[in-house]
Amino acid sequence: MKLKPIIEKTNLHPRNQHRLGYNFEALITTCPELQNFVAINEHQIKTIDFSNPKAVKILNKALLIADYDIKNWDIPENYLCPPIPGRMDYIHYVADLLASNNNGIIPEGENVQVLDIGIGANCIYPILGNSVYGWSFVGTEIDEKAIQNCKKIIEDNPKLMDFISLQLQTESRFIFKNIITPEDRFSLTICNPPFHSSPEEATKSSIRKINNLENTRTSKPVLNFGGQKAELWCDGGELGFITQMIFESAKYPMQCLWFTTLVSKKENLSSLYKTLNKVNPVAVKTIDMAQGQKTIRILAWTFQTETQQRNWKFEE
Repeated sequence: MKLKPIIEKTNLHPRNQHRLGYNFEALITTCPELQNFVAINEHQIKTIDFSNPKAVKILNKALLIADYDIKNWDIPENYLCPPIPGRMDYIHYVADLLASNNNGIIPEGENVQVLDIGIGANCIYPILGNSVYGWSFVGTEIDEKAIQNCKKIIEDNPKLMDFISLQLQTESRFIFKNIITPEDRFSLTICNPPFHSSPEEATKSSIRKINNLENTRTSKPVLNFGGQKAELWCDGGELGFITQMIFESAKYPMQCLWFTTLVSKKENLSSLYKTLNKVNPVAVKTIDMAQGQKTIRILAWTFQTETQQRNWKFEE
């Protein structure tokens, strides 16, 4: 049976190295256990079952070894397993945002400090951002088990040790309080907020994802995509979380060049724009980004004037 050629994923960022899909032969050579999860689908294309969290985790392991030189990576059972191409897109788009303040040149190196709000157990954004651009990260989390797993990933991959630090947020109702100090200068904050307002809403979303992927109908209330409470839902859902983030960000206008977050639900944007108007940022940008079959947005805002933006020092 002749396999169909890979079609370029043109909806991914132009610099995303995953635009040409996955080279499963090479990945299996790198990570032999992936072989157990690869099959040829009805379109004669090699793939995995993306509704199977074990398959997605092993694919991630293989990608991190092959493309990012991360030899040891794992997450505890039932924690969120991130799709790497989509996470890489967020990093590339915010790199372009920083380039807009740096004569069109993407600033690279450890002096570019990034604050990752809700690093999760997977540590994925710091791994990708450091691998591709050499940035330094502070990762925050309210889940101590997630922090401990990130610590293990960093210890098991010594090349990350000098570039990623971790901070437990001891007051879960706050985003930046207890984290940002007067001396901090973050070029960026990034965040993949909890999307849902209740565990029931999270379960319904998971069932929809499985049905879309498998083209079948199920009502099995299992979070096949993984995820703990803090990763998937919070009181007020995505809108409540980002609203809190916006109000808090106004207290740290000079500590950060660009505050950014993913916004999954388009209907939340109008309310978020109104909240931003209340805190008077100098600039607000919305960047559309494809995530699988849906569009997600990056919402970015800054309190710094155009002159202050131009004068931001990416190198010490």
